[in-house]
Amino acid sequence: MKTIKGPAIFLAQFMGPEVPFNSLAGLAGWAAELGYKAIQLPCDPRLFDLEIAAGSQGYCDDVAGTLAAHGLQVSELSTHLQGQLVAVHPAYDTLFDGFAPAHLRGDPGRRREWAAGQLHKAAIASRRLGLKAHATFSGALAWPYLYPWPQRPAGLVEEAFAELGRRWLPILDAFDEQGVDVCYELHPGEDLHGGTSFERFLESVCGHRRANILYDPSHFVLQQLDYLDFIDIYHERIKAFHVKDAEFRPNGRQGVYGGYSSWQDRAGRFRSLGDGQIDFGAIFSKLAQYDFDGWAVLEWECCLKHPEAGAREGAQFIGKHIIPVAQRAFDDFAGSGANLEQIRGLMGFATTE
Repeated sequence: MKTIKGPAIFLAQFMGPEVPFNSLAGLAGWAAELGYKAIQLPCDPRLFDLEIAAGSQGYCDDVAGTLAAHGLQVSELSTHLQGQLVAVHPAYDTLFDGFAPAHLRGDPGRRREWAAGQLHKAAIASRRLGLKAHATFSGALAWPYLYPWPQRPAGLVEEAFAELGRRWLPILDAFDEQGVDVCYELHPGEDLHGGTSFERFLESVCGHRRANILYDPSHFVLQQLDYLDFIDIYHERIKAFHVKDAEFRPNGRQGVYGGYSSWQDRAGRFRSLGDGQIDFGAIFSKLAQYDFDGWAVLEWECCLKHPEAGAREGAQFIGKHIIPVAQRAFDDFAGSGANLEQIRGLMGFATTE
C-alpha cells in the first residue's frame, strides 16, 4: 500500500493584494509556516505564468527553487478558470468573459481557442515541473438543461457531450504526450458533476486514459451523492484530491437547490475542515486501501470562518488524517509457515507430484 502525501494547500482562495498573499514567495513562506508540504498552484500570471513556463525550463526550475527554499513543492498546477472556458453555454458568456483576457471578451470563439491553448501549455509546464496530475474544470454546454423541464429535446444531452468530447480530446492527447493526467473537479455548474456525467464524458473521449477525477467530497454532500461509494466505484480514475468540508441541513423551506439563498443561508454550504459533516476518517481509509498516493490538498471555502484560521486548522487536520500505511500484515507474527503441499493437505486435496 501507499501513503497519501500531504498536507498541501490550493492557493487560489488566498491570493490578495496584501503581503504575504501578493507573491508566490510570500505565499510559500506563509504556507510553510503553517505546516504545509506542497501547494496546488493556479495558473494565474500573478503567481505562475503559463506563457513563460511552457517555453522555459529555467522559469519552471526557478519556481520550483522558490518553493524548495521553503521546504515546499508543487502538488499540481490548476487551470480551473481556463478549463471552464473550453465549453461555455451562451447563457453564461457574459459572466465567464471575466475569466479571459480583456481583448478576447465578447468573442466566444477566440476565447475558447485561447483556453484550449492554455491547457496545452499547462501540459508542457506540468511535465517541466515533474508533475503527474493536473487540476481543472470541464466547462459546461448542457448545464442550463440539468432539470428536464421544459422537456429536453431528444438527443440534446448526447450532442452536448459529443461536442464536449470533441473539444477535450485534443487536449487530453496533449497531456498524454507529456505523461500527465487531467483531473476534472466534478462540480455543480460543470457538465462533469457526478459519476453518471463523468461516465458520459468518458464514452465521448473513448475512455481516454488521461481523463481522470479530482475527488472533492464537498460537492457530493451538496448533491446528496454517496461520496464513499463513489471512491469504491471510481478509485481507478481518482488522481487528485481536494480536502474540503461541507454540510447539508434541509428544512421545510429549501433543499438541494437552495432557493437562491446566499451561501450563509443555504441548506447545503461549504465549511472549514472539521466544521462540516464529512467523514474524512472513512475517506482517507478508502483512499489508502486503494493505493492513492497523490496529495491531500486543502481547498478552503467557508462562508463563516476566517480564511487564515481555516488554513491554519486545515494543515493540522489533514496531517492527523493521513494514514502511514502498514508494510506488513498485523498478524504476521502468527504465521504458520505452511508450504503448498501442507496447505493442500489441510483442505484434503491430493498432494502434488
